[in-house]
Amino acid sequence: MKMDYDEYPSRKTSDRSTPLGLDSGVLHLSPYHAEWPILYESEQEIIKSAIGDHIVDIQHVGSTAIVGMPAKPILDIAIAVDDFETARVCIAPLANLGYTFKGENDIPRRHYFQKGEPCTHHIHMVEETSEEWTKLIQFRDYLRSNRSAARKYARLKADLIDSLAGDRKSYQAAKSDFIDGVVEKARATGK
Repeated sequence: MKMDYDEYPSRKTSDRSTPLGLDSGVLHLSPYHAEWPILYESEQEIIKSAIGDHIVDIQHVGSTAIVGMPAKPILDIAIAVDDFETARVCIAPLANLGYTFKGENDIPRRHYFQKGEPCTHHIHMVEETSEEWTKLIQFRDYLRSNRSAARKYARLKADLIDSLAGDRKSYQAAKSDFIDGVVEKARATGK
């Protein structure tokens, strides 16, 4: 079912025709692109061919994984691994695919990668048993199944884009209470 949350567009919405890519220091939302799941599937296969033996699970997460949701035009890919330390062996193969390793990037026990200039992909590599893995999956799944919550999130994102003048760190921080609230609701309802 197509869901369209563009009723709350930001004045800083992208008009670019390419479905992916966000320049460093720029913050804007793109309308949903039907190509995003297809691009994810293609990238997932490439990643699996490079590090598949180390992957427990791989998922498309973030706003580009929610049909109809406006999003920063960057694919977020969550990779579950058995062990954080052992997963360091994935850094070199992912670098060969064009990913830049960014360390934990403010989330303990997460290997974080970016690809492209402008940036087109993020990888969040965490242990399958971690709180971060659960949070990424529960947030995505709840918004996919709850149109009202998804609309509220779309509005929040548009309002923040308009008010924060391109400050990505403040944008991420300002969304955290909403995200935490959605994850709590997901846990309470078992979704």
